[in-house]
Formats: sequence, C-alpha cells, structure tokens
Amino acid sequence: MTGAQQECPPLPPGVPRQPGTSPAAPPPGRFARAFELFTTKAAFPYQAAVVRIGFGLTWTGFLLREWPNRRVLYGDRSPWSDELAARLLAENHAFTVLSWYHGRLWFELVYHLAIVAAVLFTLGWRTRASGVLFLVTVLSLQNRAVFAGDGGDNVIHLMAVYLVFTRCARVWSLDARRARDGGAVWLWALLGLVLLLGPTGLTSSAGPAGPVGLLWVPWAVAGLWWAVNRSLPGSEWRDVPDALANMLHNCAMAVIAGQVVLIYSTAGWYKVQGSRWQDGTALHYPLHLDYFTPWPGLSGVLGAGLLPVFLLSYGTVITQVAFPFTLANRRVKNVLLAVMMAEHAGIAVTLGLPFFSLAMIAADAVFLPTSALLRVGRGARALGHRWRREP
Repeated sequence: MTGAQQECPPLPPGVPRQPGTSPAAPPPGRFARAFELFTTKAAFPYQAAVVRIGFGLTWTGFLLREWPNRRVLYGDRSPWSDELAARLLAENHAFTVLSWYHGRLWFELVYHLAIVAAVLFTLGWRTRASGVLFLVTVLSLQNRAVFAGDGGDNVIHLMAVYLVFTRCARVWSLDARRARDGGAVWLWALLGLVLLLGPTGLTSSAGPAGPVGLLWVPWAVAGLWWAVNRSLPGSEWRDVPDALANMLHNCAMAVIAGQVVLIYSTAGWYKVQGSRWQDGTALHYPLHLDYFTPWPGLSGVLGAGLLPVFLLSYGTVITQVAFPFTLANRRVKNVLLAVMMAEHAGIAVTLGLPFFSLAMIAADAVFLPTSALLRVGRGARALGHRWRREP
C-alpha cells in the first residue's frame, strides 16, 4: 500500500482534501468502546477481591466458632437426621456431598475441607480450584441442614455461586503475587482423579449428567484454559478464553450488585408494610428477647427509651428503601453505604449476629469506591513494611 493510499489524519475545517487520499476512519462509537471494555477488562477488581476476602473470612470464622457444635449442626448428632435430610433432598434436589456417604469420618473430612477451602479462597491461592471447593463445601454443609441457617447463610450461599464466575484474585491475593490467575496441573489432575473415583465418576450410577456431574464443567474449563495458555501463548485463540472470562466476571459482578440491591429493596418495602415498623416500635421486641441480647445492659439502655427505638426503626427502613435510588449519585451512595455498614456493625454487637453482619458488610463492599480501597491498600502495605523493618 502506497503512502497516498494510507489513511490520513482529519484536516482542519475549510481545508480541501487532496485527490487520491482516503478519509480517516471514524472514531469508535460509544457502544463499540463499551463492548471493548466489557471483553478486555475485568471491571472492579478491588471490589471483587474485598468481596472474596469478606465472604471467605465470614465462612471461616463461622466454621471455627461452630467447630465444637459441628456434629449437632450438620453431622450425625443433628436433630435433622440423615433420613429427614434424604427425604428433603429427594424433593428439592439440592446438592450436598454429605449425602454421598454416611458416617462420621466422611463428615469430618468434608467439614475440615470446608475450613481449608475457605482459608485458601480468602488468601487467593489457586483461586479457580479453591473457589470451586469453597462453593462445594458451602452448599454441602448448608443443604445438609437447611433449617439451621439464617439470612447471613443465604447470602453466603448465593455469593459462593456468583464468585466462582469472577476473576476475584486479580489483586490482593497469592495468585496476584505470582502473576497467576488460576490453578496448577498437579492440582487439576488430583481433582480430576477425585471426581473420577467418586460418585461423580463416569462409572457412577448417577452418571456425569445432572447437578452432581456439573462438577466436571469447571474441571474441563480449567484444563482447556491451561492447554491454550501453554500451547498458544501469543495467538488470537489465547485472547478468546480471556475475553470470555472477562465477560463472565463483569456479568457476575453486575449480578452481585443486583443481588445486594434486591436484598435491601425487598427488606425495606416489606418493612414498610409492617405495623410495628410503621409505628416505630419494631426494634423494641428483639432488644428484649434473651436470644438477641448478648449484652443485656446495652440492649436495656437502647430498648428502654422510646426515641432511640423510634429513630433506629425509621432509620433502618429509610436507609434500605433509599439505597437503590442513591446509586445514581456517587457521593450520596457512599454516605449511605457507610451508614449501612455501621448499622450492620451495630447489629453484630447489639443483637449478637456477627456472621450475618459480616456477610452483609462483605456484600456491601461491591459498592465501595475504588479510591478508598486503594488508600486502604497503600496503608496496609506501609504498615506491613514498617512491621517487617522493626526488630
């Protein structure tokens, strides 16, 4: 192609174009730029990392706190016996590996694997593998005894599913420190062997199809990802799975944000319809229940005054109803987000629901501003350097 045939930059207004030159290509439109960002960039990496760390820590803390009671909650001593669980699982077809085998040994293995998976997922170690294990153990324990959970367990349940589709280890993880975003061949082979020998294997009566057989899907995708990265590092075929991963990540982050908005919207509008919330006395009752009073003195002070109960009740409803409408204004959204996080911290202390509050704070983190998270990251790094320099 000659120089006269190459694209020329746009000329100033009023200057005629010379013959033989071609007009410059128009700049990409807004939709083209948005689609390019959608396919080439994993949006909100710091928010995804905070959500991952938050839910990993929440589930780890819950499992450690309930370790003495684990058999009563999910094991052989549970009031929800294996027979009752089997009848419910046959109706709702919920997934749990605890139904594969019975006995204390298998339960103990799954429970302690859940702790290990939660810790590794929090640290961001081999996140593709540890994220799937985190999901499997969360579903397995919660679906074994569905009536032992609360709203916080439901949030963990949902977010464990969504986080599998995110690239939540791009920053603030062990994978990011090694410039990796996935697993290892030995781990992939080990998990494949476990799937092949277990009830999801090809020789199983359940077969590879169905909810249990879906475990083969992330295993096969991880193997394909590794093969493409290894054999075609600089080709366009390498960009295809990367673009698909970015699109899945962006969609999953949108779903997480939508789930949080849905939680607050439904909670707020249901409260509006309640007579106790309308007259401002709703919080008076849990503050006088022994089950929700870890600090009786504090609960007594808050529950004794009509004005504090009224303000807290109405403030809760207003905050939850208003939050979805503040997303259009960043400053108002950030203020209300801080108020909601403080409210959940107060619920953790006042009503004795720490893991419910931690789960909601971790979910709220999807709306945290990137600038604030970067400042926190710089402060944490500076504190770590100072701690390492001290004798």
